[in-house]
Amino acid sequence: MTVYLSQSGQIETLPLEDYVSGVLAAEMPADFELEALKAQAVAARTFIVRRLLAGDHSGVPVPEADVSDTVSHQAYISQAVLERKWEHGGKSAELAKLRRAVLETRGVIMTYKGQPITASFFASSGGYTENSEDYWNMAVPYLRSVASPWELEITPNLAVSVSFSTSELLSKLGLDAAALPASQDLAASGKVKPVSSSSSALPAVVLSLTAGHRVKEISIGGTVFTGREVREKLGLRSSQFTWKRQGSEVLITTYGNGHGVGMSQWGANGMAKEGSTATQILKHYYSGVQFTQVSTLLKK
Repeated sequence: MTVYLSQSGQIETLPLEDYVSGVLAAEMPADFELEALKAQAVAARTFIVRRLLAGDHSGVPVPEADVSDTVSHQAYISQAVLERKWEHGGKSAELAKLRRAVLETRGVIMTYKGQPITASFFASSGGYTENSEDYWNMAVPYLRSVASPWELEITPNLAVSVSFSTSELLSKLGLDAAALPASQDLAASGKVKPVSSSSSALPAVVLSLTAGHRVKEISIGGTVFTGREVREKLGLRSSQFTWKRQGSEVLITTYGNGHGVGMSQWGANGMAKEGSTATQILKHYYSGVQFTQVSTLLKK
């Protein structure tokens, strides 16, 4: 298979399992539990095999490459960098652990009804994963919302707060200050609970939540946004957030990191710490999947 290296513009050709090692090095900390690393290896392998079997070259700058090394596909560290900075750069033990995770899951991918799944994953949740249709507008039977409490005690920076001035928020959200109703009028109408009693405040109210406990719809200054829209427009870590006025600014606190669909990486590590195997981790986060050897699909 081939990988487009975004910094150099070169194309690296390498065996599938070496590619999985490079993804594992980029996508999950080497100090995670071995079973969590194995789960990530299977997810990474499933992702690329699905693309290869479909002949999917979408999002790649050059037609000769199967994927890029960016998060548009999967983050990837080239073999040259692994050798220089890991093998000979004081991280040989960590690299050996990653390669062990790849070796112990060699050739294994997840399938649903005989086909490789979309093995999406993300850093951490605020306690629940997301139904696929609540983020991507497409219901996928194996990407269902499930409880994910394991990361809550072990994830660094699980809750992160960022503040915005009202004018900054208006600009990022594409709202016109002149068109904003006064917050007192909104309060009187009973439709929206204002953030503060000041007429200069930016009133906001969460209208609905997803199955994964994230913001589904929120009214901001009278305009309705999806949680994903707010996340992307404001550059938030996740669409699970709270919103409150603090002085002249709005303070937004996010919980977890990522889109929330599929496997939580910190959740996987928490499960592994409690004794779960890679198979148990994957079956929890991907509903109803089976495990298949790549070779059986490539022979078809």
